[in-house]
Amino acid sequence: MQRFAFQLTALALGAAGLVACSLPQGSADETPSTASIREELKASFQPKGQATLDRLDQSPLQAACSAYAMNPNDSDLRKQLDALMVEQMNTVQYPADGHYLGDWKKGEKIAQTGKGKQFSDDPEKPSGGNCYACHQLSPKEIAYGNIGPSLLHYGKLRNYSPEAMKVAWAQIYNSKAFHACSTMPRFGEQGILTQAQIKDVMALLFDPKSPVNQ
Repeated sequence: MQRFAFQLTALALGAAGLVACSLPQGSADETPSTASIREELKASFQPKGQATLDRLDQSPLQAACSAYAMNPNDSDLRKQLDALMVEQMNTVQYPADGHYLGDWKKGEKIAQTGKGKQFSDDPEKPSGGNCYACHQLSPKEIAYGNIGPSLLHYGKLRNYSPEAMKVAWAQIYNSKAFHACSTMPRFGEQGILTQAQIKDVMALLFDPKSPVNQ
């Protein structure tokens, strides 16, 4: 998925490396502090619309992921990430009415729509999921990304089971509950999609009539 908060976070992480190279250093061994890098980044952006500078502030989970990327063999960091994933799972809100599926046709439109949470977007209008930016869904769609796994035949391969629906709902709502350092947007937890929209996306994945399952 692209165009959402995670995109700016990724940009910030990449920019951090550039800042580290460009800041004056007193010696070859001196490394800029996290605080100085953060201030340099914030000085490089201007808030506009929904794109505010708080997107440059890492959550404890994001900070732990950044540290883990540099120290993948650190067992303490791994334990910290495991604990943070439990916290993320606790944020998942399942449908109060117990119904997971909406309208797959609406879900297809959401999957094709990349608008939402950008400085140029109207906050009064609904956001999209932009699912095709990272996933294959319909076999007829040729313009899709491969950052995430193919979702072709998603419901069919799982026998349209209620258990699989619950897992899929939680993954869409907050992907970090399953993979702490996932780049997939937390559609529910971050308020990108409403519960009604998530139901429509779920129908795209699980309705037997959906193009995903053809």
